[in-house]
Amino acid sequence: MTKTLSAAEVESACSGLPGWQLAGGALEKTYRFSNFREALGFMVRVGFEAEALDHHPDWRNVYNRVVIRLSTHDAGDTVTAKDVALAHRIEAVLAAKGT
Repeated sequence: MTKTLSAAEVESACSGLPGWQLAGGALEKTYRFSNFREALGFMVRVGFEAEALDHHPDWRNVYNRVVIRLSTHDAGDTVTAKDVALAHRIEAVLAAKGT
């Protein structure tokens, strides 16, 4: 089973992830894009990263907004190193896009 991160470890991880916060036992961030097409493109690129890590986000999309929540199901829906790794990959997708 994957180790749950302590509150201090989550706080430390979030300091290197701008806009990410602990909310309801998961890492969460809301992204806004100029339109639906950009939001959907972002989700597709993140999907490839999630598949590469075999760790998938809980997310929702409404028009130009994408809300991503990360927790690890096999660790009781708590935050683990897998979630932090995926959050970093998501930020890299955003940086590569230049948005």
